[in-house]
Amino acid sequence: MTSKHALNIVKMKKMKQDNIPITMITAYDYPSASLAEEAGIDIILVGDSLGNVVLGYDTTIPVTVDDMVYHSRAVARGAGHTFIVTDLPFMTYHGSADETLRQVRRIMQEGHAHAVKLEGGAEIASTVQTIVQAGVPVLGHIGLTPQSVNQIGGYRIQGKDEHDARRLLEDAKALEQAGAFAIVLELVTEEAAAAISRELTIPTIGIGAGRGCDGQVLVFHDVLKYTSEYREKKFVKTYADLGEQIRSGISTYVQEVKTRAFPAEQHVFTADEKLLGSLYGKGKVDSQS
Repeated sequence: MTSKHALNIVKMKKMKQDNIPITMITAYDYPSASLAEEAGIDIILVGDSLGNVVLGYDTTIPVTVDDMVYHSRAVARGAGHTFIVTDLPFMTYHGSADETLRQVRRIMQEGHAHAVKLEGGAEIASTVQTIVQAGVPVLGHIGLTPQSVNQIGGYRIQGKDEHDARRLLEDAKALEQAGAFAIVLELVTEEAAAAISRELTIPTIGIGAGRGCDGQVLVFHDVLKYTSEYREKKFVKTYADLGEQIRSGISTYVQEVKTRAFPAEQHVFTADEKLLGSLYGKGKVDSQS
């Protein structure tokens, strides 16, 4: 068991002040969350990216609140000592305040998250403020916002000119003013992201946003190449190739079963009385029962 203590939003702001980078990774189930916690990650994001990497969708748009609650609850069971942020999925925070808070309540009460994440800038600042005033920490998300990919014309780098960079800064300040405890900057030019990070008192967490952010976040399956066909991404560094190891391991298993190399002598039980305890898990079995 780990003795790690979860971060809170006050400690995160202090980390920015002390220039201590914040680490974040996505996780979508119990084992990945447990391993991330054991590795010392600061924050786990239960992202709606689960639609792409776990559920097999082309975009995050089909992901539902039920999906997020289900996966968030599993992550919370696996990482009880880590700060957990869960995404509000597509079109769940653009209606009335009451409807938005109902979705937030589900994420917090049923999904056991510590905070929620919303995509958008100044246009959702009032919604962020409503959620924060209800007592729920909010992580903002600007730049490339996958839920709006159809509107913004695809997966395009943000902040490439002065006008766009100024828009991103205004969005970031609006979210900070609304009470967000931190902001994810996705696919933003390094220059714009660094400028935004200097202007804010709350942390920025970059994904494809360069070296000037206060922290970094990557998708679990990108970090570990945990997928069937991996597509290289410029902003990602992979640290292990689990996809190849898993494929190779299962292939070897298939071949050994086909050739009857498995199970071998050491994998089978015999009628030897000494093995009955292992076989039944309760010690010697009463032969008269």
